[in-house]
Amino acid sequence: MIQFENVNKWYKKYHALNNICGEVKKGEVLVVCGPSGSGKSTMIRTINKLEEIQSGTIRIQGQSITDSKVDINRLRAGIGFVFQQFNLFPHLSVKENIALSPIKVGGLSRKEAYDLAEALLHKVGLSAKLNEMPANLSGGQQQRVAIARALAQKPPVILFDEPTSALDPEMVGEVLSVMKALAAEGMTMVCVTHEMNFAREVADRIWFMDQGEILEDSRPDEFFRSPKHDRTKKFLADILH
Repeated sequence: MIQFENVNKWYKKYHALNNICGEVKKGEVLVVCGPSGSGKSTMIRTINKLEEIQSGTIRIQGQSITDSKVDINRLRAGIGFVFQQFNLFPHLSVKENIALSPIKVGGLSRKEAYDLAEALLHKVGLSAKLNEMPANLSGGQQQRVAIARALAQKPPVILFDEPTSALDPEMVGEVLSVMKALAAEGMTMVCVTHEMNFAREVADRIWFMDQGEILEDSRPDEFFRSPKHDRTKKFLADILH
């Protein structure tokens, strides 16, 4: 589904991504973890070109997104993205937030898009909030609406950039339960997160990043039982403690 081949990115002299290589298979859940500033969010944002790379190749379903001929709007419409800060349009209702892309990009009629929004809200457990404004929702509810919106274009992959880090602790579980349900349905997911229980239970693979490099690429049982890199061992000791 996604391939990274020697991907590099600099911010002036700062080497943010250093020869990133790896792949995400169809239906796989990849969890990306690591300390702050390790390049996790930068890496995930290169997948839909929110961040440009300076060298290397990224392919989605075999197509290079670094090709200058790529239609960036079509690319982004086909990749679900759930941000840390929800990024819902405050002047639109929940229903309108979800229906906007299917209408503007997908060409659905207003009724078709609203029916889709209703179905997706049911999926994330928010059927009763169809006509609410975002400001009237809790953080956990807003993030679940954001997940429904990411699903609205029926993307083959969804990217999650620390989706629970802006939430109060009691709201984290409701968002993770929706993510777990998507994983169980076979959705391809790339999740930047510090939620280690989620990684242990749901991930097919875990990448540990530090200083712009992937230091560990392993299955969850291997990652938690016998991490190979000293930096990974310290990270796990700190975060699990």
